[in-house]
Amino acid sequence: MPPLGITVSCFLLLIIITSSHALQDFNFDLFIHYSPASENGTAKNVPGELHRQKRNVDRPPVEYTVVIQISFTDSSLWKSMTNYVTNLKFPILVNTAEATMNISRINIARVCSPSNNSVIQCSCEGGYGWPTAVCGASSVCPSIIPTEEEICGCIIQLPSEGSYFHHGNIFAISIKMSVTLNVIFQNDLRNPSSELYRKYKRDLEDAFIASYKSLPDFISAKVTGFRNGNVIVDYEVKASPETFTQIECASRNVLRSIDASYKLDPNSFLYSIEIPGEISLLGTSEDVFSGDTVKMKCATKLGIKNMSWYHSGHLISNSSWSSIYTQHINETTTSFLTLKYVTQDDTGSYTCIFTNHTLRYKVSVTATNNITVTPINIVPSKNTEVVCNGTTVLLSCCIDRDIQLFTRNWIQYGAIGISGTTSVTANCTVYTLQANQSHCPSDLSGTKSTYTCELRRQNGTVTSKSIQVTFLRIANVAISSSTKVQVSEGRKFSLTCISDMSKYDHVTWQIGPKIIDPRLYVSTSSSTEARSMLTVMSATQQWNGTYICTFFQKFFQSSANTTVEIVPLPLKQHIILDPIQGVIQCNTPRVLRCCTARMENYNVIFTVEEREFKGVPEREGNPRCYSYNYTKSCSSVTNVITVFCDFMNRLQDKVTSPPMRLTVIKENKGMCTDGFDVGEQGTQIIKPCPISKYVNVRSNPIRGNLIYVCANKTWNLASNSCLSDQLNTLFSDAESLVSGPQTTAQIPTYLENLRNGAVQGEQEINNSPQNLGALITILDLVSEKVTDTEPRAMENFLSTVDIIVSNSTIDSWKKLNNQETQKSTKLLNSVEKFSQSFQPVDNAIPSIINSNLQLQGTVITENSTSDYHTSFIFSTSANLSGNVFISANEIQRLEANTTIISVAFSTLKYILPQSNETDVVNGLVMTTTVNRNLTQDFQINLTFAKSNASLGNPKCVFWNFSLSEGVGGWDHTGCESTDTGSSVICTCNHLSSFSILMSPNMDSNTTAYSNATEQALSYITYIGLYISVTSLVVCILIESLVWKYVTKNRTSYMRHVCILNIAVSLLIADIWFIVAASTLNGKKTVNEGVCIAATFFIHLFYLCVFFWMLAMGLMIFYHLVFILHDTSKTIQKTVVFCLGYGCPLIISVITIAVTQPHYAYKREQACWLNWEKSKALLAFVLPALIIVAVNLIAGVVVIVKILRPVVGDKPSKQERSSLIQAIKSVGILTPLLGFTWGFGLVIMIEESSVVIHILFNLLNAFQGLFILLFGTLRDKKVQEALLKKYLFGKWSFQQTQSGTLDVSAPVLSMSSPLSGTLNNVMGKSGKYFISSTETCSSSECNSSTYSSIQ
Repeated sequence: MPPLGITVSCFLLLIIITSSHALQDFNFDLFIHYSPASENGTAKNVPGELHRQKRNVDRPPVEYTVVIQISFTDSSLWKSMTNYVTNLKFPILVNTAEATMNISRINIARVCSPSNNSVIQCSCEGGYGWPTAVCGASSVCPSIIPTEEEICGCIIQLPSEGSYFHHGNIFAISIKMSVTLNVIFQNDLRNPSSELYRKYKRDLEDAFIASYKSLPDFISAKVTGFRNGNVIVDYEVKASPETFTQIECASRNVLRSIDASYKLDPNSFLYSIEIPGEISLLGTSEDVFSGDTVKMKCATKLGIKNMSWYHSGHLISNSSWSSIYTQHINETTTSFLTLKYVTQDDTGSYTCIFTNHTLRYKVSVTATNNITVTPINIVPSKNTEVVCNGTTVLLSCCIDRDIQLFTRNWIQYGAIGISGTTSVTANCTVYTLQANQSHCPSDLSGTKSTYTCELRRQNGTVTSKSIQVTFLRIANVAISSSTKVQVSEGRKFSLTCISDMSKYDHVTWQIGPKIIDPRLYVSTSSSTEARSMLTVMSATQQWNGTYICTFFQKFFQSSANTTVEIVPLPLKQHIILDPIQGVIQCNTPRVLRCCTARMENYNVIFTVEEREFKGVPEREGNPRCYSYNYTKSCSSVTNVITVFCDFMNRLQDKVTSPPMRLTVIKENKGMCTDGFDVGEQGTQIIKPCPISKYVNVRSNPIRGNLIYVCANKTWNLASNSCLSDQLNTLFSDAESLVSGPQTTAQIPTYLENLRNGAVQGEQEINNSPQNLGALITILDLVSEKVTDTEPRAMENFLSTVDIIVSNSTIDSWKKLNNQETQKSTKLLNSVEKFSQSFQPVDNAIPSIINSNLQLQGTVITENSTSDYHTSFIFSTSANLSGNVFISANEIQRLEANTTIISVAFSTLKYILPQSNETDVVNGLVMTTTVNRNLTQDFQINLTFAKSNASLGNPKCVFWNFSLSEGVGGWDHTGCESTDTGSSVICTCNHLSSFSILMSPNMDSNTTAYSNATEQALSYITYIGLYISVTSLVVCILIESLVWKYVTKNRTSYMRHVCILNIAVSLLIADIWFIVAASTLNGKKTVNEGVCIAATFFIHLFYLCVFFWMLAMGLMIFYHLVFILHDTSKTIQKTVVFCLGYGCPLIISVITIAVTQPHYAYKREQACWLNWEKSKALLAFVLPALIIVAVNLIAGVVVIVKILRPVVGDKPSKQERSSLIQAIKSVGILTPLLGFTWGFGLVIMIEESSVVIHILFNLLNAFQGLFILLFGTLRDKKVQEALLKKYLFGKWSFQQTQSGTLDVSAPVLSMSSPLSGTLNNVMGKSGKYFISSTETCSSSECNSSTYSSIQ
């Protein structure tokens, strides 16, 4: 055992080769060195068994293995020993007097040292191991689990003396062998437990061990089994032979070691050897990086020449990436594999395999080595900007390996070359540079230079990363002004910002913290400087403040500032004149007043008839007013004088007001003197609008004026064009917005305020053309400044437009178009501009739906292959729909991210002015725009559903903004139409706002025919109307003349009451028809109010005609069916009058109340009930047709009753005659009137032939004649009365009374024909007495001979 205090023991294995003259029995003890020689180290002698006796015989060189044990108490010496042995250069020549020796190698075989728990562990080094005997006798280290008869690499405690001399190689190979015994095979040899098996196994293993123990590093020899074929013995030998010769020599010794009875065949030895090899890396460290060239070496001394290389099981062959070179020297075969520019894909196991197959040998040598290719991940510092002011900047490149494995280098490229210093940290190479202003010329500011860090391997692999450094020079910036630092409000000025550096990223202007809209300044650059000019077209108080101009270069900025004061000065349109137009009485002082909402003090000069007078400021107030009392001499011949007032501020800038015009009067006769002015009868004066109730908050006057007219010595308001307070404020805000510094940023907020204001003031907009026009002007102003419209802003804009184009504003639109025809064009133009600026959301256009307009669109993506197809349907309007289609071929011509926006209007057709009175817009108005300029024709297809199917001759048109000197108009250029019946398809070669124009003519080929037909229909209508009115007057006159004769019984009486009221109702309706015709000028309505009244009364009295027809039919039905039911005449009159006038009145009032608020009561080009928009015509047609049906049914029942009377139901002869006459009237008039309006309904609903139109006009125009003929003249009693009265001179041929009762007449008595007629219309008669000679019914007669008929 080693002495106490020993901590480390190492064993050196020396391989010594003696020279040819060395003595065989050389004593090696003489050459044992005690190294290191100190008290810390000891050495033991080599065992005596290695000594040999000297013999004076020359022998060839002999190889010896010498084991030396060295013990240390200082563990640090172990490392020194290891380094010493590792650095030795072999072979080491040793010359002595007795021999010459070469030490070929020194291996450290094993090391013994205490573990953490003070237990001695002896582990083998360099591939050596403990023999089986030692492993079995000692405790194996916990990490080692040896199998039976196998070597181990580590044992606990020192081995017994001498055991360490029997060392073995831990990499011993297993040789699988077989040999044949020429004996008969017995089945017991298959059973390992049989005696025969054990005997054979024992004898053969003894022979094998005795023979193969001569092999280097012999470990064991074991029989593994027996096979039939004589007896074939399979066995396995573990050793480390270096050549086949050693194996064969050992095999020949087996024959001498075995008993002859086994009859071993010496020529039957077969060998199968699998030898583990080793692959070594040449010239490469353990770290392999991407781009490296890797060389591997694999060798065997077995003389095997057939070999292959594999990568992860895949055969490697020579290529541009890999090369294989194999050489054979003596019995050694060496193969070299070279891999160029390896990548991570080359990571994996590399295997070299040597194979040799003969009849007796099957030998393979396999070696495997795993290689991991690590990418060189260089992490550079970020691209950076350096200000050339002495700032120090550190650039770095870092990797996840030791940077010392690489050669580092920094390379600089660029116009600005600044050298730096290189330093190294653990994993990084750092480059430090410092830039001064001298390094950065002004023309090179913003220049980018590239600094590249380069890492190079010993084998030439280079990896690099680049860092961009932008050098920025501090710019010198200054601001110059086109004017002085004080600018009057409303004046133009500009500021120029100059930088001595020509390169910059962008420029900003701001007033204090407010960023100015970039569209208001223009930036340019030259080779030596950069400029940015800010131009303000009209200064307002928003432009007052400190201006800051900033040039940006990356993160660095250079600025300059200046202050501009905006001095107040009222704008011309904001000067308030009082009066605007007035009168002045000569020789009487007249106060002239000019006011402004600005509270500053001005020098105001009044100019009257080329003379100047200084204005006197009035007391403080809002507005601030200046006045002058001017007296006009009566001797002057001037009738009208013009007054101007000039406002001058402290900068001596002035603004002149609009003219104030005064009419000179001399006499004071019949003048208006009350209130605020004097004037003659009929004089008109114009006054400014009153002060806004918001005047303390907002300082702008109310736009518009008040016009007064002198009548009856009193000033009466004739016109009021003042804007509402709210809309006036919004107008002022819009002017400030478009002239202010932050237009684009403030537009979304303003549009929301505008929308809220329009909703709150909707009633004022509906009733005032001025408010409507102001709102359109606001939208036009804002649309000129809009750029990128977000969805919320677009919704607010379209909500405002929806209010403007609602049905409730149509009356105001008509007045507005008469005053300012450009307003509708401006509105449509503003919608197109906003549509072009609409920004998508998530690459899509959100749809916007309102009551009167809808928006849809799409975004064109790159390589789009789909069509653009969108549809519009307005459920609140009858038959209003349409769609837009653009083919994929056209879409592909557009750039990516182009937006297509379509907007459809349901009511714009009523708003846009018509240049052609005969053509009307008969569908939607649809606008389609793109946000790109189109230089070529662009085909679009639009489909319009006809809102009025009765119109024909369709023309596809677009709104041309350039027509009529900017007013705009419909133009069909570039469009073609296709009529499909219920719709029209338009194909146009451009984009704009489209619709269809249609006229009453069915097609262009029959225009002349249609005009002639229409003229003929007009003649029929007016001639028939004249005949009808005349016939109705004659009818009423005849009824009044024969009233007493024809109303003797109740049935006849009620019949004539009905006929007379039918005639009166139809006469009134015809009169209103004439009034309605007088309100039309061509196709336009001249007076809307009269037209609406005419429509109401025509509707009312036409209904009265039918309801009186119904009353007459029901009266006949009642008298025949309920003959025994007696009802007084008063009750009957009450019922028929309620039915004849009450029901029509209710229907007419409900109709106008429901439809007129939506402006859908009457037709646009006629004073009659509307059909297209509201179907109001049904309020007449349905009751009329129902009445016709009821009367026809009642007539059938009555005829059946008369032809088949029952007992007790037979009326009197006189009543029977009256009933028959009434049945004839109802039977003829009801179908005639029913057929008339049946034809009318057909004409309104669908296209009809000319014959239907002629029949309708004939039947409608001659209704009065029909009533005269079939209601009055066909009555036999009427005929008899007329004959007796005018041919025989008798009025009452049935009167037999000789005297009269003294009874006074009613208020409207029958004493005159006119009063009698009026009483007859009301169902009354004068009191008169007749002597009835005819049989009367019991219900009519009493005990008296005379009857009083009322």
